[in-house]
Amino acid sequence: MINLSTGAFYERSTHQIGSLRAQAETLQQQIGTGERLERSSDDPVAAARLRMLARTERITSVDTRNSELAEADLALTDQTLSSIADIVMRVRELAVQATVSTLNDDQRAAIGVEVASLRENLVLLGNSRNITGHALFGGQAAGQAYVDNGSGNGVQFVGTAAGTPLEIGDGQSVVPGLTGPEIFQFDAASGPTDLFAVLDGLAIALAGGGQAAADASSAALADLDRGLEKVTTAQTVVGSRLNWIDLMTERREINTERVADERTSVGGADIAVTMSRLQETLTVLEATQASFVRLANLSLFSMLR
Repeated sequence: MINLSTGAFYERSTHQIGSLRAQAETLQQQIGTGERLERSSDDPVAAARLRMLARTERITSVDTRNSELAEADLALTDQTLSSIADIVMRVRELAVQATVSTLNDDQRAAIGVEVASLRENLVLLGNSRNITGHALFGGQAAGQAYVDNGSGNGVQFVGTAAGTPLEIGDGQSVVPGLTGPEIFQFDAASGPTDLFAVLDGLAIALAGGGQAAADASSAALADLDRGLEKVTTAQTVVGSRLNWIDLMTERREINTERVADERTSVGGADIAVTMSRLQETLTVLEATQASFVRLANLSLFSMLR
């Protein structure tokens, strides 16, 4: 009877020591990782919620990246539009100068040379690239947005009609830019036209001299004003989209904090409590091991072994 009881106690002690060691290892792992759950079976309900939160975080990560891309492209678009507006205003100044009756043909021709140069700069701006190297104003086109056929032959838009919207969270999306026609094309008194044609026509007229040059300069003023209005409208659209991205970013940051707090609440380990439990477990383990060693040294244990 004594042998059987002692043997049972021996097995219970070794099992208890093993269990305490495993518990201590688990607590140490929780302190190291900050996570309460080691496997889904520890708390199936909490594990399911954590998986859903992880999916939310992955989606948020994609939305954040899209917002950053859209914001970068729109900021570049805004800068480029400012440069376009500067060109239009400079050409308008030159057109006003060219209307002065005291100017001779050579002086008007010199003005025309600058207008022609500004037209070339305008084409370069129309073919600006975004951060990925694609046409900034080409919609979904990978190459150039415009092809310059030379003076008198026009500048042709070769992009697509619209850009690709990017999802930025909560089912919302934003188009990260504008297409060329949304910036350069407008309705003049004589019909649809674009800024390239206006500048080209003015440069050609000024090079030709005579009263026609002065008349063309005067007529160009109204078209330049309409063109500048179109550029200004485009700047307003871009500003609105940038504000929308900022708003969605704020919402996403708030939601990210909420998800992080919930993930900590559901699956996070309370470090202070866990350390206290670890200390208690180690104390019990130490006492159990000491008792086991003392009993193991008894002659009765020696006989059983």
